[in-house]
Amino acid sequence: MFTYPPSPEVLQWLSRGQFASRLLRSLRLWWLLNRLYGAECQWAKEFPPLFRYGALRDRLFAPSHSPSETGSVAALVADCRGTDCVCQRSLRSFLSYPSLSQSIPEWIHETAQRTGLTPATIEAHLDQAPFAVTHRSLRQDLAVLAAQGWLEQVSHQGYSCLPASQWPPPPAEMTAKLDWAGLSPAQAWQLLHILESVAFVQPNLDVVIHTLWEQLGRLHPSTVKRSQSPSRRIFLHLDYILPPEVQETVDDFQQQIESLWQTPAGGVIQFETWVAKEQRLAPVTVYPVCLHYARRAKYLSAYGIDPFGQVAWHNYRLDRIRSQRLRVLPWGDPEVPAILKQQRKTGTLPTPEWIEQQLEEAWGFNFYLPKALLILRFPPMFAKDYVEDTVRHATFRKISYADLSPLIAQHITDGLERQAVLEILQRRSPDDAYYRAWVRMGDINVTLRLRDWRPQGEVIAPLGLRQQMQAEVEEERSHYVEAEP
Repeated sequence: MFTYPPSPEVLQWLSRGQFASRLLRSLRLWWLLNRLYGAECQWAKEFPPLFRYGALRDRLFAPSHSPSETGSVAALVADCRGTDCVCQRSLRSFLSYPSLSQSIPEWIHETAQRTGLTPATIEAHLDQAPFAVTHRSLRQDLAVLAAQGWLEQVSHQGYSCLPASQWPPPPAEMTAKLDWAGLSPAQAWQLLHILESVAFVQPNLDVVIHTLWEQLGRLHPSTVKRSQSPSRRIFLHLDYILPPEVQETVDDFQQQIESLWQTPAGGVIQFETWVAKEQRLAPVTVYPVCLHYARRAKYLSAYGIDPFGQVAWHNYRLDRIRSQRLRVLPWGDPEVPAILKQQRKTGTLPTPEWIEQQLEEAWGFNFYLPKALLILRFPPMFAKDYVEDTVRHATFRKISYADLSPLIAQHITDGLERQAVLEILQRRSPDDAYYRAWVRMGDINVTLRLRDWRPQGEVIAPLGLRQQMQAEVEEERSHYVEAEP
């Protein structure tokens, strides 16, 4: 049976490392699991083998609670005033659970340590009602439990409960081991501070970090309190562009994808994505291969039916997925593209290793775009201060003026482009600094870097990229030209 109390440790586990931003949701997840699998109710034994949200809703709420899918939170809660409906219960009331051995002040103190929230902020949360939400939010909570492995979602037919042997392992089993022998206490503190800075990339990392803090405290009892750790001296400023409310949705998608990868058979996913350039929604059916944090957001690299109806690679920004959750297709589903079924049959499904190889071959995150030879020119002093001895890509390196012509002759096969590039070089000084690389044509990551180097960096080749830079410069210049009197 589900016997876990609503302790900060358990709620942090259920939040998948996002306890600070999911405090109320974590409590809802715990309560749903308590109702489904706990000794008091065990709804799992009473529900049919496959149940939908409606069955859970009718057990969870009082008869006064409207089943309206369009009703606002205010309207839903107003109908239940003066009743014992769960939507009226504050977070504080849930913390009176018998198996919770902590007092409210102790619970607040530990939650503050785990989340970084102030006690006053946590105190304010205690007076909020976790279940004063829309039915849509609770539907998503069920989807989260399925993604975490507490329930099994059977296509669109509903959910089924799982035996305890298949539940996710509890926090006590999530042990993280690190050999601290080679680190001083100050170095260990600093390492954990850095890990905390990047924990948003992998939500589950927060659970590991907490365990490491505990281990470090046991090894160095003189500095057991985190408040006594050395002042933080290293800060990582990562431009993660998503607001907190979107981060939660993105993390849900990430966890669903990671859960799929942990199943022996894997699978194909369907969702709707927003195509920003064309301002439209597009359905896709793809085989997910790997996740990236790049260009200030999280991306999924996947192969299959892309937003343009083609069988191709594409990088999908997770925050642009518009589906409420990803639809997982078993391999036998007729909507799975035939080419993916054939690749699975022959053991040739795309792999992360192949993507890594493509990323190494050319500069650019969109590894599926065609590559071309890039030649850049810089004034010598600018190159010395800002380009020389910097790592941009494995293929990015300095080249002498004399070696440029043979390089162009070898790799630029179009005769007209080759001649045009050579003529441009003839008009440039041999004393300038020149660099070469292989780049993905049309990759915005490369384009942004070239823009940063303007006006000191000149694109010599490829001509298509040079012409793009020229057009951008002309457009930008027009913004600063004074209007005629």
